[in-house]
Amino acid sequence: MPIMSTQTVREDLAYLLDQAVASAQAKGLLPTTALPPSPIERPANPDHGDYASTLPLKLARSARMKPQEIARIIADELPRSAMIASVSIAGPGFLNFTLSSVWLADQVTRIVAEGDRFGAVDLGQGATVVDEFVSANPTGPLVVPSGRGGAIGDSLSRILAKAGYRETREYYVNDHGSRIEALGQSIYARYAQLFGKDVSVPPDGYLGEYLIDLAKEIRSRVGDKYLEMPAEEAIKQLAMEGVDYYLAEAKESLNRMRIFYNDWFSEASLYADADVAKVIDRLRAGGHVIEREGAVWFVSSTLGENKDNVLIRSNGEPTYFASDIAYHYNKLVVRNFDRSIDVWGADHQGHVSRLKTAMAALGLNPERLQILIHQMVTLEIDGHPVRMSKRSGNLITLAEVLDDVGADACRFFFVSRSADTHLNFDLGLAKKQSDENPVYYIQYAHARAASILSRAEDLDWQSADVQLLSHPSELALIRKMLELPEVVSAAATALEPHHVAHFALDLASTFTTFYTQVHILTPDREQARARVKLTAAAKVALRNTLDLIGVSAPEHMERRATDAEAANGGEPT
Repeated sequence: MPIMSTQTVREDLAYLLDQAVASAQAKGLLPTTALPPSPIERPANPDHGDYASTLPLKLARSARMKPQEIARIIADELPRSAMIASVSIAGPGFLNFTLSSVWLADQVTRIVAEGDRFGAVDLGQGATVVDEFVSANPTGPLVVPSGRGGAIGDSLSRILAKAGYRETREYYVNDHGSRIEALGQSIYARYAQLFGKDVSVPPDGYLGEYLIDLAKEIRSRVGDKYLEMPAEEAIKQLAMEGVDYYLAEAKESLNRMRIFYNDWFSEASLYADADVAKVIDRLRAGGHVIEREGAVWFVSSTLGENKDNVLIRSNGEPTYFASDIAYHYNKLVVRNFDRSIDVWGADHQGHVSRLKTAMAALGLNPERLQILIHQMVTLEIDGHPVRMSKRSGNLITLAEVLDDVGADACRFFFVSRSADTHLNFDLGLAKKQSDENPVYYIQYAHARAASILSRAEDLDWQSADVQLLSHPSELALIRKMLELPEVVSAAATALEPHHVAHFALDLASTFTTFYTQVHILTPDREQARARVKLTAAAKVALRNTLDLIGVSAPEHMERRATDAEAANGGEPT
């Protein structure tokens, strides 16, 4: 058997195909032509095998041979592998592969031995990635869309780490600029009003009731301190009080979702260190900056954009775009991350192209910057969606939703759909303790496996003969578990964590089928030991999959046992 260094069945099969073609070419059975990537797919009909390849069809034109003939040659030259039970040729030239049941059973031992490492692949090969997500302006409590961005971003970081990347999680703190000034003015108005002063919230300020609560907290702590100093100075200090307060609130909510950052990067530091000015100077040196109408412009229209963009306003204030350029230059050049991944809300869609253009103008490969846009969330309350707005004060905070349904439901539902689709979050479904709720269903499968292992402590299942695993539901469960590395690779490549959520549900369903179709704790002791070992492997796979999306894997859950469940030793409690 050839030496293989890959970690997924799909990659191993592709490797064997490449070896077979190389052998056939060396023998003159196939012409020496450029070899396309070996496509490995799953047959639409599982009766046709576990995997299929269209490589003979892709080689037919350049080889000037019939696909069926190429398929026969490749099948004959395929290196022997304990993984493959049979190879068949179907249709116009498909190669269908059926995995060996002996080899499949052996994988149970490997999965158990790998434990937390199961599912890992070396796609990233140690490349460094900074993953920046949420980064909401600290001008009020985090709202639900920020929770979706947090779940997506943190899940991506977990997936990338499992895929062999060295990832850093970062929150970009917008603690500089006009919105922070508006926050200070809004807090000052609410604070002054508590002392009977006639001060109005500015037109571009924040009207939410939450600012009144903050103003009361400040009054109880410092009294009328901020009325005894010039208003301009009070506004500045209150703005920083607000930033600190809402950042602390954000950290608390995000920590409740099991989201922890390596760095909280201050926008203000870019100005303190003159990074914004340095980047503008670099753009100017490259001929990408002009002065017009009293402002400083990035002439992005000469680089393919439909308009130029202001870097410094006519009043001398830099724009957010200027600090965004400096921030990403800091990530990709100063700190020299191989890639930067930003997870942004839908309202930032228009900024993607211009920021990538700025990176190119600075001499960087814009592909090093990847921006993922997630769409909005609609919470259904009493069958009606609720609008959320920091400005109007009509909002539902992330903390309130966490109080209502918990972190696990939030995280799963937030990543259950592709980021580019709108999410309707059914709060009623998220709280159900039944199989209708996908979070409950998956977690219960893990708790069920844990219960079986607890009841089987005297079976010494670690040394079980896994070759006794031959029931279709047993082999189907092994096949499903072996998909995890492929799912990790696909999710990391496409930056799509929803694939993991879907796989978690499929894996739980496959385990449940196994559980209901065989008697795990059968009187046949040797058979029971083998099935308990398979259960232990399933527990590993379920736990590792849930961990990739930050959902807990409980050891105990309560539920009334069905007849089939009672036959397998009762239910976890």
